[in-house]
Amino acid sequence: MTRQYVTTAIDFPNAAPHMGHVMEKILADVVVRWFRLRGDEVRFHIGTDENGIKIQQTAKAAGISPKELIDRNAPLFEDLFQKLNISYDFFIRTSDPDSHWPTVMELWKKLHEAGFLEKRQYTGLYCTGCERFVTERDLVDGKCPDHNKVPEKVTEENWFFLLSKKQKAVDQLLHAKTGYTIVPDWRANETYAFLEEGLEDISFSRSKKTLYWGVPVPGDDDQVMYVWCDNLTSYISSLGYFTDHEMRQWWDDAEVTHVIGKDIARFHAINWPAMLECAGVKTPNRLLIHGFLTSEGKKMSKTLGNVVSPVEILEKFKGDPDPIRFYLSHEIPVGNDGDFSWKRFEELYDAKLRNQLGNMLNRLLVLITKEGGSLADIPSSAASELTDHLKWQEYATAMNAFEPQRALEVATNLVNQCNLFIDQKAPWKEKDPTAKLKILTALAEGLRHISLMLLPFMPETAQKIAQQLNVSYADTMLEKNFVIGDLNKWGADTDWKVVGQPQILFPPLEKQEAIQA
Repeated sequence: MTRQYVTTAIDFPNAAPHMGHVMEKILADVVVRWFRLRGDEVRFHIGTDENGIKIQQTAKAAGISPKELIDRNAPLFEDLFQKLNISYDFFIRTSDPDSHWPTVMELWKKLHEAGFLEKRQYTGLYCTGCERFVTERDLVDGKCPDHNKVPEKVTEENWFFLLSKKQKAVDQLLHAKTGYTIVPDWRANETYAFLEEGLEDISFSRSKKTLYWGVPVPGDDDQVMYVWCDNLTSYISSLGYFTDHEMRQWWDDAEVTHVIGKDIARFHAINWPAMLECAGVKTPNRLLIHGFLTSEGKKMSKTLGNVVSPVEILEKFKGDPDPIRFYLSHEIPVGNDGDFSWKRFEELYDAKLRNQLGNMLNRLLVLITKEGGSLADIPSSAASELTDHLKWQEYATAMNAFEPQRALEVATNLVNQCNLFIDQKAPWKEKDPTAKLKILTALAEGLRHISLMLLPFMPETAQKIAQQLNVSYADTMLEKNFVIGDLNKWGADTDWKVVGQPQILFPPLEKQEAIQA
């Protein structure tokens, strides 16, 4: 059994969660659920990044304190992720002085003792949206490309992390086959290009005159920790690192995977492993990078009126999270940018989910019920057309390679084959009851495998399929210790003899509530 520690970026609760947060958490959850299903021991970490000048300024504009702001908004993230069936094990809040700050302060002390922190006068360009200092090479036409704003010129005395001294070490780590792997590998090119330009020291603190909302710098009452030492360290503070309640086995003896967006990939690929090496801590194993999500082909913008609300999507589907989980997994390959289109969403829902999957299950169960509800022995030879398309090896290979879209395609192809099988065999025309039941049983077995393949992507739907089929393990499928094991073998559930009652998996979208393009 392999121990897996998976994290996502911690989210700014300066506003309600948006679709970018949703895309990242669903991707990570698909990976995590697959790890569990293949038998790995998993810890899944998410949270909110609650310190910093952005929170401070947003709170001031709203006429409330930073604490009031985060205590109002952080629960929105937890609530949404629970509704989306994000199966996290720990939710960290970086404003917590008990669970987060002790580790951050100890890491700071270790970096200082190792000679990698230095206080100096600094004048630089600061982007409030990114909450970091930027250089001219980060800008496009003098503006931050992510926020389309000219950064402000700031002069302060801050503590700096001497990242320039780790140039060779980081370069070796990222180019080593056993080092910190970037997935997909083509995403590493951006980091390599940045490395070639040479690393510069980075600001690690701000004056309390500018930033008062954050973790205090040990031994310097005039300074507050800046974003990198604070939020990146959340990945190990949730494990109690450098405290008397450490759970080091989840870092030192685990495969560590950070799931993050391409906009912060450089800081995870360079700053974070450099910090860890200086502090004598193991570097992570993997950086899984996703792209951005647009809306109808354009960047989501309140001005354009194309911002998509995750809450609105859940309301459209009566609280069912699986349609959006399916859409994002089906439409966006890992690493690429993707587009959210209401029209495309509705087309996929009707074609792939409601018609090809939901209607097939309903039609099959109705036919079996008419025959008494019992199944025949699993006809391995008679079901050759289906077993030829039972590509579990291809599915597992794709999931292990962090290509969930390709794995989901294996599952949807099997759905298509089951539909072809039932149309070609036309069991409703079969006069021989025994032959008819063998055809129907083969289809039921095909659907059992489909439900297992869909489990990481659409957990509630997968269980509903299994429960309607009445397979013996259906009620345990959503437990974190459920493992596929040999259940991916044809005819593996030997205790399965009778099907259950059909129910509608995916109701039609009501016309008055239909999604508009």
